[in-house]
Amino acid sequence: MKVIIIGGGQVGSYLATLLLSNGHEIRVIEHRESVFHKLEKELPHEALVFGNGSDPEVLESVGIASANVVAAVTGADEINLVVSTLAKMEFGVPRVVARVNNPKNAWLFNSGMGVDIGVNQAELMAHFVVEEMNMKDMFTLLKLNRGDYSIVQIKVQPNSKAANQLLKDLSIPKKTVLIAITRDNSTLIPKGDTQILEDDDILALTDDASRAELKEIFS
Repeated sequence: MKVIIIGGGQVGSYLATLLLSNGHEIRVIEHRESVFHKLEKELPHEALVFGNGSDPEVLESVGIASANVVAAVTGADEINLVVSTLAKMEFGVPRVVARVNNPKNAWLFNSGMGVDIGVNQAELMAHFVVEEMNMKDMFTLLKLNRGDYSIVQIKVQPNSKAANQLLKDLSIPKKTVLIAITRDNSTLIPKGDTQILEDDDILALTDDASRAELKEIFS
């Protein structure tokens, strides 16, 4: 997969390192000399481009037309929006991810501006804080972009309805699919005759309406 990253700060450099370690082709565009020189010590030379990521000519020079993903992760929302609009509207990039720095600007990061996913760090932090307080032992790992489905993780409590029961005997909500069970550092694929044990970590795909039912079963 070819990924173009606009912004070589902490977020961009970490993302680049992560993607490289997983075998992806990346290009990081950065215009600040001091940051660029730091990147030269961390990333392969061929992955780096010195220039303005909101300049169409610079984007063309790194082959944006053949990119699978563009990630606009600079510290300036206006730049991230310009890059997103160019990537989607001008070059037809299939997937555009943009960083939201100021939560008040989050409403701008939408499909009309070319953004497929706007990553609002403040909102994510607030979401996890509130969820930990309200749901205690159920955590959202991934919120799907369309619809009200999420991938959640929930730990089976000793006094729960599910403890020591077979999966087929539990009333799992219709709009929920159990994906995996983690037990003693091993992963199990849930089946009807799988026995649920206390301290199991359940990974499930579920809609918002079914979350309370899951909590009642496993917590």
